[in-house]
Amino acid sequence: MKMTEENTSENLEITMDDVKSLIQKKDEIEEQIKAYYDVLEDQGVGAEDALVDAEGYPRADVNLYQIRTARHNISCLQNDHKAIMAEIEEALHKLHAREKAKRDQDEAEVQEELMEQQVTLPPPFARVDAVTQGSPACGAGLRVGDEVIEFGSVNTENFQNLQNIAAVVQHSEGKPLRVTVVRNGQKAQMSLTPQRWSGRGLLGCNIVPIHR
Repeated sequence: MKMTEENTSENLEITMDDVKSLIQKKDEIEEQIKAYYDVLEDQGVGAEDALVDAEGYPRADVNLYQIRTARHNISCLQNDHKAIMAEIEEALHKLHAREKAKRDQDEAEVQEELMEQQVTLPPPFARVDAVTQGSPACGAGLRVGDEVIEFGSVNTENFQNLQNIAAVVQHSEGKPLRVTVVRNGQKAQMSLTPQRWSGRGLLGCNIVPIHR
């Protein structure tokens, strides 16, 4: 039963195709009105011209039935035209309101996600201020400006000084270390393996502490 109600609710939602369909109906009504005005023009009368002569008798020079039918149909179609224009306006209003609501919801979700990340991310304890091309650090994806919140077993809670990181690196030569950084407000995780390479040290990057 719930599925049926949800489907019914979805079916009632206005779409752009619905608006296009209403506009097509409006165009068709306008074409019909024009066709009936053409009938009046062929008879040489307008929508309000009198159909009796100066003496009050029905005019014999025009087709009264055609004119009366055309005038009646024009009147009905103009009412239909007014109604469908109101429908189009309401449909466009609903469509724009729903699109705005969706945009607002999407923006709210993005803001909420960013706030959650800011709340859950621990404060960084070190920052990368240099990365050498071709080094293990470069290969792992470490970038200048990355703020470190985890380096192997070293994290925000137990970090004391850079010797902590140096010790982990020395004991992990050839073994991958999990490194987590904050980059542009987003958490980024990578695997960094300290190892010998053509440059100095085992990493090929310079890390400086962040004093808080």
